[in-house]
Amino acid sequence: MKSEIIKDKLSPHLFWDIDKSNICLDKNKRWLIQRVLEYGLLNDWLIILKYYGMDEIVQTATKLKHLDKKSLSFISLLSGTPREKFLCYTFNQLNPKHWNF
Repeated sequence: MKSEIIKDKLSPHLFWDIDKSNICLDKNKRWLIQRVLEYGLLNDWLIILKYYGMDEIVQTATKLKHLDKKSLSFISLLSGTPREKFLCYTFNQLNPKHWNF
């Protein structure tokens, strides 16, 4: 799929703070995968799944330092990857918050 077509198919609320014409899907892969996992709709997930593939998404997601609990559980369940393999899980365990809401 061509990158411009893919960017047009993604939900506009994913790009509330930037101009989506300036995004390169390959250079900004980590940012886009994290944004879709945290704020995307099911359709956005299916688009990046088709473009990157599950292995590439999981490989990228395991290197993310910050990912909310819901997104971590989602990608862990779908990929069959234990939560302990994700950097965001171990990073949060090492840095506990006083108030965990």
